[in-house]
Amino acid sequence: MDMSPSVLLIIVANVLVSIKGFKDRVFFEKYKFQVGPIIKGEKIRMLTSGFLHVDQSHLFFNMLTLYFFADQVINHVGVPKFMAIYFGSLLAGSLFAMTFHKKEPYYSAVGASGAVMGVLYAAIMLNPEMKLYMFFIPIPIPAYIFGVGYLLYSMFGMKKQWGNIGHSAHLGGAIGGFVLTILLYPDVLSQSKLMVAILAIPIILMFVFKDKLERNL
Repeated sequence: MDMSPSVLLIIVANVLVSIKGFKDRVFFEKYKFQVGPIIKGEKIRMLTSGFLHVDQSHLFFNMLTLYFFADQVINHVGVPKFMAIYFGSLLAGSLFAMTFHKKEPYYSAVGASGAVMGVLYAAIMLNPEMKLYMFFIPIPIPAYIFGVGYLLYSMFGMKKQWGNIGHSAHLGGAIGGFVLTILLYPDVLSQSKLMVAILAIPIILMFVFKDKLERNL
């Protein structure tokens, strides 16, 4: 698969910033997402945290996912709109995390997962027939099943506080990708009407049960 220069640029930026963070703890702490410092005015963390990763496997998984799905989006909407979806989803993930963790000044997170989730959601909306091959599963899985399933997992993960994972950023990124794809490529509403409706279900459920999710944080 040929890689767009814009995707390569994003991957290189993630790799370089993450490596710097692996080696320099002060740098990592200064630019990671953390509620307390952001509330005090360090808004840049909402962007820079999307280029830091916990370790090599975290970085590899996010960049591999981006590699597989980014050009699916670019082929439909072009590079400028793809970049808007990527960075818009990144910031949407950070904003969503701030909303749900605003009373936790020490809550912190890093990773491109929000941006990548937005790109994944956009790719599924734009390519409704797309199928995925998962590790250890020899048969292709419809991409929308993965998208909906992963979002539901993130909702329960946030409610139960499973692991050291930014579930809220995943949710926010998916919402960002969903909304931005519709705004930037409105033809998707007619071309993939059923897929848009299916992917909207977990987002609607999340807002319906928003109060219950917040009470568990």
